[in-house]
Amino acid sequence: MRTGVQLRQVGDGAAQALGRPPAAGLLAWAGILGPIQFTVAFIVQGLFRPGYSHVAEPVSALTAGPTGWVQQVNFMVFGPLMIAYAIGLHLGLQRARWGVVGPALLVLSGVGLVLAGVFPARDASGAFSVGPGHAVAAVTSFLSAGVGLIVISRRMARDPRWRGLATYALVSGITIIVLFLATGRLAVPDDAPLHGWGGLLQRVTVAVWFPCTIVLALKLLRVARSAARPAR
Repeated sequence: MRTGVQLRQVGDGAAQALGRPPAAGLLAWAGILGPIQFTVAFIVQGLFRPGYSHVAEPVSALTAGPTGWVQQVNFMVFGPLMIAYAIGLHLGLQRARWGVVGPALLVLSGVGLVLAGVFPARDASGAFSVGPGHAVAAVTSFLSAGVGLIVISRRMARDPRWRGLATYALVSGITIIVLFLATGRLAVPDDAPLHGWGGLLQRVTVAVWFPCTIVLALKLLRVARSAARPAR
């Protein structure tokens, strides 16, 4: 049974975290819809791109060629949605010292996605080639997402409403980092042992990252709706 002090702390945390419940709820939808639209868009592009392999090639390879602008737009739409979602998480969690760090890293991940669209993975001839700009974008988006989840999991652990998802966020963040680094080492170089499976490894990483994003966004939506209900 919760003590009066604990109940008061939960209530105070909800009031602090969700001073604008409708805004937090809208931002939660960005985290739900963003990964879905991005995934559907790149899968459909890959299916209709002659010679493209979802197993061998990364998503960024879709920014090459004459229709590469479609995937560029996909990145540049997805990035702001992830930034909005990260801001929503910040609003939806109890305030904590240095609590802004985790959401800020998730915002940085969204910036990396935008940069992936601004700096497409193609050379002057239009062929697939990962230049410095796109490489920085990839590192920023994946690693910031992973580290951001690890950091924000500690804030979740201190919030009674989010505690049940803290371990999930932590494990997801660690897994994203491990898979991204493994892909860079084992699949990206031309002579790497898993080079022919690089696209699949990237999609496994995404299969950890995106569902975690949607689960946390759904939780944020429930928290926002609960805070918006009038007290009885």
